[in-house]
Amino acid sequence: MPVEKNRLVYSVWSEDGHALNFSFPLHPHTNSPRQVGDILDAVLDTLDHEVGALGATNGDVLQALAMALACRASVMNGSVEVNTALADDLAQEALAAARASLAANRLGHRGEQA
Repeated sequence: MPVEKNRLVYSVWSEDGHALNFSFPLHPHTNSPRQVGDILDAVLDTLDHEVGALGATNGDVLQALAMALACRASVMNGSVEVNTALADDLAQEALAAARASLAANRLGHRGEQA
């Protein structure tokens, strides 16, 4: 997974078999972009395996992930208010980057079809 300056470039396969490419912003105080990517790999791999075994819906998965983010931000050392605000900011930035990346993916697919 390539790391551009202050960005993590990441690819996944959609449920319908399309490659999706993302360019996620990294927080200025990121210690290790590679470790961020490795953790993302581990989380998504575990989700794929466990969700498949449980037969969970995508909505239930998203709810559980949001709750996991809240729990993780709450148990970290430091101010719960600061940690949860950081988690909220990071989630909003990642979701905005996903929307922008998906829009770029759609434009790329249209260009390939033309």
